Amino acid sequence: MTHVTLRPEFEILIDPYAPVGQVGTGFDFTEGPIWHPVHHYLLFSDMPGDVRRRWDAKRGVVEVKRPSNKCNGMTYDAEFNLIVCEHATSSLIRERPDGRREVIASHFENQELNSPNDVCVHSNGAIYFSDPWYGRMPVYGVERPRQLGFQGVYRVPPGGGPPRLVVDRHLFDQPNGLCFSPDERLLYVNDTTQALIRVFDVEADGSLANARVFASGIRSELEPGLPDGMKCDQRGNVWVTAPGGVWVYSPAGELLGKVRVPELVANLAWGGADFRTLYLTATHSVYAIPVKAGPRHEPYMSGRASTGPETGSAPPAAPQLAGGDMQLDPRRCAMIIQDLQNDVIMEGGAFADSGSPAHARQQRVVDNVRRLAEAARARGVIIIHVWFIVEPGAPGVTLNAPLFEGLVDSNAMVRGSWGAAPVSGLEPRAGDFIVEKMRMSAWEGTRLETILKATGRDMIINTGAWTNMSIEHTARTGADKGYFMIVPEDCCSTMNADWHNASINFAMQNVAVVTNADAVIRGLG
Repeated sequence: MTHVTLRPEFEILIDPYAPVGQVGTGFDFTEGPIWHPVHHYLLFSDMPGDVRRRWDAKRGVVEVKRPSNKCNGMTYDAEFNLIVCEHATSSLIRERPDGRREVIASHFENQELNSPNDVCVHSNGAIYFSDPWYGRMPVYGVERPRQLGFQGVYRVPPGGGPPRLVVDRHLFDQPNGLCFSPDERLLYVNDTTQALIRVFDVEADGSLANARVFASGIRSELEPGLPDGMKCDQRGNVWVTAPGGVWVYSPAGELLGKVRVPELVANLAWGGADFRTLYLTATHSVYAIPVKAGPRHEPYMSGRASTGPETGSAPPAAPQLAGGDMQLDPRRCAMIIQDLQNDVIMEGGAFADSGSPAHARQQRVVDNVRRLAEAARARGVIIIHVWFIVEPGAPGVTLNAPLFEGLVDSNAMVRGSWGAAPVSGLEPRAGDFIVEKMRMSAWEGTRLETILKATGRDMIINTGAWTNMSIEHTARTGADKGYFMIVPEDCCSTMNADWHNASINFAMQNVAVVTNADAVIRGLG
């Protein structure tokens, strides 16, 4: 199935030929997908069947809750409590990992809510949810009279409390999907009946202001589908269910393209180990599509589970991107300075004849790495110096590759020698870590991962020499291990520009975010 490109930017987000894989089928009407980043499974609801199911790659689809109170939208908070919209009870509830069930919201002004439909969590813990009346209709809920005379959008403050109406009570016919922009300054809310998306400014006190139409006319006489589920990606693009599948809008409200799906899509969620799989609940089936763009960083994506047999470290969530700039949490970042030693990149070093010193100067790699390291230290990023060190005579170095043969023949990188020392200006500072290796990759046979685990770092700023060898090997292995790799290309060098560009423009694009020193510094705040 070919997706529809309307603007070139669409193909930065998804391959136009990305396969649409079915991970489960035979359901009544699927909704509410949410991915657990620690245990790696997808939860989804089947409202008419009054059941909640989960899917994972090992066990496939299994039933986890029946009855489910005809639940609809679901998400997690930062502590991995499941936040659930229940149609049958007209309530927003919290399910804790130990099984406790708590009602977050059920009434407004002493009247029952209609039927909470979709929900999202702000980084400060506030919860926003939509409240159309689908859950009081047959099939999708429990048929019964409405107590409220309008359909609203609400906010529950951090720590709990009565829900507060944050939109004009007559603005929406059926408010449905809602999501924050990457910087949480905007909240998008769609209306299924009006077939449009509105956007609001999020004020400092959590209230909404300056309502305006972001996109309209999201309907078709030729294909079924209307606005329902909606999510924002890391670049600020809005993905909304629509006729034929999912329509993708730029932050400026321009329709970029359409993701084609065989069934009417009700909702969507990012998942997978790297949050590069888009899961879609589509009437009778659930589908998965590989995408290039990751999600807006949700609070739960940084969470850690504390108990349970499946507990493990969560894979890193993608750094937020807004307007092309990264937003990085320094507390999660480590900067590696690798192989920037005299023998590697300096005139007079063992590998000077390779052209490495000239390319290092061309890249201004020492100045750029020093500048980035100083900014990173100031923001709480840990600095890890990775040095290639051998003992005199190079015992333990296997001659299985020309690189290692050249190292031994040149008597390079010997402990205590000038050649093995870090280049001037990149000496370790107090609080930095030093890791020694005897292979290309910084991971192989070293204590690098021990340091990262002990300090809780899962995003790695990967700098040094040589781009197409140590840096690329380290990026590939880091991605395989589940770390989020960031490569500022002006902080790397190799033997010549052609080798550098080949690695940066092709191989590295598949395993890391390739950027530059200034962008990383801005991203660290």
